[in-house]
Amino acid sequence: MNPKVTVIELSGILDGIKGNQLRREVSDIVANGSDILLIDLKDVKFVDSSGLGALVSAMQIVRNAESKLFVCSINDQVRMLFELTKLDRIFQTYVDQDDFNHQVLAIQ
Repeated sequence: MNPKVTVIELSGILDGIKGNQLRREVSDIVANGSDILLIDLKDVKFVDSSGLGALVSAMQIVRNAESKLFVCSINDQVRMLFELTKLDRIFQTYVDQDDFNHQVLAIQ
């Protein structure tokens, strides 16, 4: 059985407005039966505290739906933010979508 994987590619600044959009999109995705959600941050330049909150909310939404959430392509600023807030312990991150596909989907 192949899991249903959905990729969300974000861009610009992940702030309160984009964070609310992300929450709604994640809710819709899990409601439509996605097993795995990958959030690709390759085009995200900056994440503020509201954006971090949105990522945590997205993780909670996905976990409540008994699905899985992964993050890839985070830049140095976002990586440092994840480390400072200990979110690097919550989010499983990958270098890019190819790395995710190789490590996660290959073992499914």
